[in-house]
Amino acid sequence: MKAKLILENGEVFEGKAFGHLKETIGEVVFNTSMTGYQEVLTDPSYYGQIVTMTYPLIGNYGINLDDLESDSIKVKGFIVREKCDMPNNWRCEFELENYLKEHKVMGMEGIDTRALTKIIRNQGTMKGIITVRDLTPSQIESKFKAFHNTQAVESVTTKEIIKHEGEGLHIGIMDFGIKNDIIKAFKDKGCKLTVFPAFTKADELLNSDLDAVFLSNGPGDPKDIESVREEIKKLIGQIPITGICLGHQLLALALEGDTEKLKFGHRGGNHPVKNLLTNHIMITSQNHGYVVRSESLPEDVEVTHINLNDGSVEGLRHKKYPIYSVQFHPEAGPGPTDTAPIFDEFIDVIKK
Repeated sequence: MKAKLILENGEVFEGKAFGHLKETIGEVVFNTSMTGYQEVLTDPSYYGQIVTMTYPLIGNYGINLDDLESDSIKVKGFIVREKCDMPNNWRCEFELENYLKEHKVMGMEGIDTRALTKIIRNQGTMKGIITVRDLTPSQIESKFKAFHNTQAVESVTTKEIIKHEGEGLHIGIMDFGIKNDIIKAFKDKGCKLTVFPAFTKADELLNSDLDAVFLSNGPGDPKDIESVREEIKKLIGQIPITGICLGHQLLALALEGDTEKLKFGHRGGNHPVKNLLTNHIMITSQNHGYVVRSESLPEDVEVTHINLNDGSVEGLRHKKYPIYSVQFHPEAGPGPTDTAPIFDEFIDVIKK
């Protein structure tokens, strides 16, 4: 069936619909990964977004139930140059299209994804509508005005406390949309985990016999959840704190720093990051649209990592308190496993 992608700037792309054939709207972004599309689809950090894959052929190894990052697809829509209808892999359990149908997510193929990526790169991320019908200008305007993603964390966080037993450190996770691989990385280190809803009060965390608090990844603008920042403030100096992605941004805000929105974000498995403490360079997996402003950080907070593409902040630590966070995703293996030791560094910070 024919479909259209209507961008906020007025550009229109025509292609073919697949998956669940129901109109969708979201923020259009692009991801430069060559593999890992099912991790992208199920990553809660993409909640509210229509993801465009820059690699031209998607779906060639199918979908399996072992590599999901959450219990369902979290993207609002999925755009590819060409989807594979005959996946070939011994682990394949579903075809991409059937998986999208099952989770009621709209897909679109057959457009020039390079041209779309250039528009986003040059003009910045913007809202988009994928539709199979003709919309009037007033309908389009109304839909764009109505869409927002301010309650993204509330939509993806756990609704109840979840426990994972272990013999090591007891880490309390504030769940803003945590990926399964992050939980697995801590469990592989022997940690005992208690996953709390995002809006848990600091007092409850401090009274839960924890060795540390971990601030997870998640979707949206960190400034949309002001109440969470205030609870994190109450934890500073009381308990070790580590974090990844949105958790890193929230921690910076709690430390009186500031964040800003990137023009088109960092999304992919090929971003070079430099560790300023060791001069070591890592190839990292990333997914974020906001970053910490380095000039906003107080004197007792130092930048530990920077992105070599644009110089943005990729890690920070406190000079006095046991606090350490990174912007990139050390649990992900985009090919190289350069960032895996970050979880050892988290544990070292907690133990010291």
